Amino acid sequence: MEVELNLVDEHMEPAKANDRVLDAIADTDYQTELGRFNIELNVAPAALGGVSIREVEFALRRSLERADDLAATHHARVVLTGMLPTLREEHFDAAWITDNPRYALLNEQIFAARGEDIEIDISGVGLDGSKERLRIDCTSVLPEAACTSVQLHLAVDPDMFANYWNAAQCVAGVQVALAANSPFLAQTALWHESRIPVFEQAIDTRSWELKNQGVRPRVWFGERWITSIFDLFDENARYFPALLPEVSDDDPIAQLDSGVTPRLAELAMHNGTIYRWNRPVYDVVDGHPQMRIENRVLPGGPTVIDTMANAAFYYGAVHALAHAERPLWSQMSFGAANDNLMAGARYGMDAQLYWPMFGAVGPDELTLRWLLPLAEQGLADYGVDQEVRDRYLSIIEERCLTRRNGAGWQRATVERYESSGLSRDRALTAMLAEYAELMREGAPVHTWPW
Repeated sequence: MEVELNLVDEHMEPAKANDRVLDAIADTDYQTELGRFNIELNVAPAALGGVSIREVEFALRRSLERADDLAATHHARVVLTGMLPTLREEHFDAAWITDNPRYALLNEQIFAARGEDIEIDISGVGLDGSKERLRIDCTSVLPEAACTSVQLHLAVDPDMFANYWNAAQCVAGVQVALAANSPFLAQTALWHESRIPVFEQAIDTRSWELKNQGVRPRVWFGERWITSIFDLFDENARYFPALLPEVSDDDPIAQLDSGVTPRLAELAMHNGTIYRWNRPVYDVVDGHPQMRIENRVLPGGPTVIDTMANAAFYYGAVHALAHAERPLWSQMSFGAANDNLMAGARYGMDAQLYWPMFGAVGPDELTLRWLLPLAEQGLADYGVDQEVRDRYLSIIEERCLTRRNGAGWQRATVERYESSGLSRDRALTAMLAEYAELMREGAPVHTWPW
């Protein structure tokens, strides 16, 4: 699991402090991210069995509490959210890029490929039902840094990779709808999970001419179900030129002939610059090759226990679907799965998703009637203890019954502050201060006061 985090100052503004905070934390599990107001925590892998998910939750909570305490010594606090609500257009200036040659090169290469400024243009539904629109031209890729996610990794048998990837694509829209937590950017109410369209536009290396020619975007859901992981790496090589021209001296054929597992550094580097919402990963762990699916659709937060509930639901549901007697992806088009992701991101709990046997259905009803039992079955197959399954899946159940997630809470709270006479700017600041305290208390978001 990778957990991206935001840093704010005492005024709930983005804090340009990641270098000082990382020095204070002094833990190699924490790393820089693109924006100076971001850091990332890499959570050590564990087997999905017994009480391991709960152990990860408790360890993650302790680690974040320590990081937050140390950040406070540098006048910063850690916030776990999908998109920092107090980010404004001025925070997308290149001066906010982390001082690291790789980030500077990534920024340079994306603009060299694109040949023009990055345009962010998103229309959303305002708090009163009216239309709100954000349109800004950016001279850096920093809007990407606004998008803070939780990335879930799942190691799978190579022969089963296609089943798991197809299953992950099927559930992506439901995941986003249930966990949406990114409703505001630059003082504008946008999608419930605005991180999805912002990320797609911020890393788009295509000019308008190339878009009209059908060139694929680097942030991509894909275009078809697969039968092998090779389908995805073939697409990577066919559709996407290299962005970071780093070359290894390794000879993978010679390594293979000598009994050494090749790391395929160029393949891994290239794959890391293609931002599929479910990304294939080839890696070498302790000398052994490994294939993983990196699930990238989830936002951060609102709390650690919400994060772990999202993870448990995903792992269980995907496992059950991958082993189903009749594959779900044989019953729905790939385009329907893509449309579900967009609908879940735009409308959250209010989305209407397509699902075989149900037709158009809300994510809450679909989850309660069908996906929660599947997630329960999948976690049981992994050997997860009943108490642990109940702990996390009950949170997903209550979130569906109350129809309350992070995005809904943020929108309702900003509306409450605006109704009391605050401007949008001050309402966002007040909401984020309240959010940060509730996040630290740690109760799941569906129990937060509305």
